[in-house]
Amino acid sequence: MAYAQTHVDRVLKIIGQGVPTPTAERGELLIQKSWLRCANHYGLDPALRPRIRIETAQRLRHSRDSIGDFLDVAKSGMRQLYRHVADLGYIMLIADAQGVTIDYIGNGDLDASLRGAGLTVGANWGEALSGTNGIGTCLAEAQTVTCHRDDHFYLGNISLSCTATPLRGPDGEILGALDVSAVSSPEQRESQYLVRRLTRLHGQMIENAYFVRRHPDAFIVRLGDSTPLSDVQPAPLLACDADGVVIGADHAARRRLNAVEDAGLLGLPLTEVLDFGAHDLNAILKPTMQQVRPVLRDRDGRAYHVSVLMPRVAAPLKSIAVLRPAKPSPLAALGANDATLSDLVRRAVRLVDRSIHILIQGETGAGKEVFARALHEASQRAARPFVAINCASLPESLIESELFGYAPGTFTGARSQGRKGLIQKADGGTLFLDEIGDMPLLLQSRLLRVIAENEVLPLGADDPIRVSLNVIAASHRDLRTMMRAGEFREDLYYRLCGAAFALPALRDRQDIEALTRTILAGLLGCEPDAVSIDAPLRDLFKAYAWPGNIRELIAVLRYASAVLDGRTMTLRDLPTEIGPLSTGCRRQDLARPRGPSDARDEDEARDLRVVLERHRWSVPDTAKDLGCSRATLYRRIKRLGIQTPRGAI
Repeated sequence: MAYAQTHVDRVLKIIGQGVPTPTAERGELLIQKSWLRCANHYGLDPALRPRIRIETAQRLRHSRDSIGDFLDVAKSGMRQLYRHVADLGYIMLIADAQGVTIDYIGNGDLDASLRGAGLTVGANWGEALSGTNGIGTCLAEAQTVTCHRDDHFYLGNISLSCTATPLRGPDGEILGALDVSAVSSPEQRESQYLVRRLTRLHGQMIENAYFVRRHPDAFIVRLGDSTPLSDVQPAPLLACDADGVVIGADHAARRRLNAVEDAGLLGLPLTEVLDFGAHDLNAILKPTMQQVRPVLRDRDGRAYHVSVLMPRVAAPLKSIAVLRPAKPSPLAALGANDATLSDLVRRAVRLVDRSIHILIQGETGAGKEVFARALHEASQRAARPFVAINCASLPESLIESELFGYAPGTFTGARSQGRKGLIQKADGGTLFLDEIGDMPLLLQSRLLRVIAENEVLPLGADDPIRVSLNVIAASHRDLRTMMRAGEFREDLYYRLCGAAFALPALRDRQDIEALTRTILAGLLGCEPDAVSIDAPLRDLFKAYAWPGNIRELIAVLRYASAVLDGRTMTLRDLPTEIGPLSTGCRRQDLARPRGPSDARDEDEARDLRVVLERHRWSVPDTAKDLGCSRATLYRRIKRLGIQTPRGAI
């Protein structure tokens, strides 16, 4: 009893002082930070002995499905580690990214005591629910954590000893945790040092193995620290294609090379990442070089013993001296006159044909589909289908059959021969998922399988169909905020976001005049140099906020092309219903402070009002113009709180 009260008093003292002890060592500091989170953020009481919550079988099935074949690799690493710790009385757990245990290896003789302690499959060890513990705190801190006995927050857990390490996917996102736990263990913290080292080592081995599995056609470049052990110890990994261009980098490589964001490495030639000096990249990426480990330095001067794992399917190695010849790219025209777009285009050109999924974000009407089509047309898939799917416009009752198709006789009224879904129609080409943030959660799970496994299962079918897709997704919504709110799947987000592009709004672009002349010339059937814009209108266009972005600009210019007298556009050529142009909808009107979500909702509402007003508040006409169903339009009007005029709609 005295020991229990001492533990509670110790936790309450840290909570009372409000900050960790200044003299605390690193491990103790991490534990005290967790105690403060438990009390201040989660409202937990250290004196309680709550039972660990056991999640449903459906919840476990969802967790296992979400990480797919990663679980197979993790289980293999777990079994290997268990052989080292089984005789010491430890058990092994794998948890998902929320701290729910989804697999387990342990001593059957201890099942009753393990279940009583929550060391079993289905237990929710998330820190917000179960306080400071190995799994939950490891996931909260995104690092290896040893939570030994009275390091735990709750009094009921102080007999346990747990060490957990995060498990990251190929793109660096945390997919779960590997945990070694004991119901009872020696009091001394030093007794856990070996277990901690073993746990971290096997976690890195799991990550390395899965990275290699996810890049079967790539050259895997290992950045080892020492020559004798570089083949057997975990190391930072890069994946390169046959041109020597980086198409993947694990978390360790990004940290080591000071490139936390994918954009810092993906698409770069390996020769820009490492200083090859006198070494020949062609020679290093050859099978014979598996026996030779040159010492190369990165951009900061750190040295690595480099070794290369060859692709499972040998790819023809192209001479680095004669890289793919430059060809006119459809992307080039997009950024010709704007610095921000020009920078995006330079990065995009590097990523074409690198098997990297792309996420495009930007306001409604900013040109996301145009950018996606340009990526497709600049790729080797240009002659194959480009299938665009607006996830917001498909009725919820039809979206599943439209996307995935169905087998013959699946439901009453179905075609007797079945039907290919849009995903299958994109096979060999590019699948563009516009407004992915509006896709129902249930279908996000099915889409994840398509992207992760490259296969689609039509409704009513028993066997999946293999597909080869370049996937580009787009949304005007803040997917990270939706992800934190549970409205968008985290695993799907990280699958889609191999590389992210944020398109600037039209009001933020430097090329409004050039863009206006190009669009107007196209409508008039002449060259851009043959049209001009007078100075007052040019100034107005630059000052106007363009809430509808390029889509609104095109509508204005379409009207102007019909009434234009000659080849010079003036204020007289503006449509009368575009009221804000003449009544002062200026950039500064959008400059008031707003949160990201509020800003996007207000932008979307304003854009929608412009279209509704253009069609005199006719829902059928507006829905047709937007390419969505009436039901979807009604939902958007309600969600955005748009007040309709009396008698309209």
